[in-house]
Amino acid sequence: MPLMIILIFTYIAGSVNFSIVLFRLLGKDDPRTRFSGNAGATNVYRQAGKFWAAVVLFLDMGRAILISYIGLKTLSTEYITLPGLVLILGNRFPCFHGFKGGKGVANYLGYTILLSPISVCIGALAWITVFLKFRKPFLSSFAMVLILGAGTILANKSHLLTIVFTCSTVLFIIMNHKQNILEWIEAQQK
Repeated sequence: MPLMIILIFTYIAGSVNFSIVLFRLLGKDDPRTRFSGNAGATNVYRQAGKFWAAVVLFLDMGRAILISYIGLKTLSTEYITLPGLVLILGNRFPCFHGFKGGKGVANYLGYTILLSPISVCIGALAWITVFLKFRKPFLSSFAMVLILGAGTILANKSHLLTIVFTCSTVLFIIMNHKQNILEWIEAQQK
């Protein structure tokens, strides 16, 4: 029963999109209406600048850390990564915002901080390195998310369910970037 309560709470918490709420409070248009159409920190940066992007990033990560902490205190090891997947699902398909939300990268980063802090450090360095090379945030995110996933699996004793939930989360985040991938491939072919 605690697992189901945690998963419901996690989906609802993930459904609160801080960029959309913040833009409403600031009197700005919905962040999903411009640039990438995403409600994440990168698109907030494009529309409102570094400060507000950092606010959104830290709110997303803070929520994820809280959910991770609750999971660590109440769930057995093999289920610890399931709330991470549900958090990303809530972020991508938020019930409060017409089921159109973010891609889940900041939430996954926050969720893994307590599960695998070393992979978070390595993942952040990978994000920076890939970004400096390619200048494409989505490619940087892929490098980071893959490292976060691998570190989470290793840190949590490689239980079968941990592997399944973690791989599902990583693949889901990558699939959330489908449009970015298609546009990048098209640009490479020119």
